[in-house]
Amino acid sequence: MTADRLPPLPPEQWTDEQRERAEEIIRGPRGALLAPFVPLLRSPELMSHAQRMGEYLRYRSALGLRLSELAILVTARQWSQQVEWAIHAPIALREGVPAAVVEAIAEGRRAADMSSDDALVHDFCIELHRHRGVSDATWQAAVERFGERGAVDLVGINGYYTFLSMVMNAARTAVPASPCPPLRDLAG
Repeated sequence: MTADRLPPLPPEQWTDEQRERAEEIIRGPRGALLAPFVPLLRSPELMSHAQRMGEYLRYRSALGLRLSELAILVTARQWSQQVEWAIHAPIALREGVPAAVVEAIAEGRRAADMSSDDALVHDFCIELHRHRGVSDATWQAAVERFGERGAVDLVGINGYYTFLSMVMNAARTAVPASPCPPLRDLAG
């Protein structure tokens, strides 16, 4: 990857609107202006709306943190998004996503042995990314297991992290240090 196109702006250069919107994020559960919001700071209102959606989807979705993290990893893999992978792979492991499942997702494959909830979330996300929709059977299974709110939140997680992946891939956002190895290129 080449140089970061939208690197961090020094706080003393922030406009009043950038400062106000950045402080909303810093005061929230994230506690800092993290990687995805660095390029978005150039559009403070967009950043503010995005962070509010992300705060809900990440911390309060109907799926709970562990399954949300699993969906984030599938999305990061689909977009080869190194920043999201570096941030969320360790969180997913900490929240109980098995290492074998994380490794399989990193390799672009379906893990052989997943819990029924993990398999459902994985398959839902893969269908949504690859086929731009979800089959009737997968949708019905998600609604039966997670309710309509859960199914909609799962679509939201995929959409939100696709948005962040697009922003950071376009901006070439620098990848933070992570205890997890980076995603390898699967295009070979």
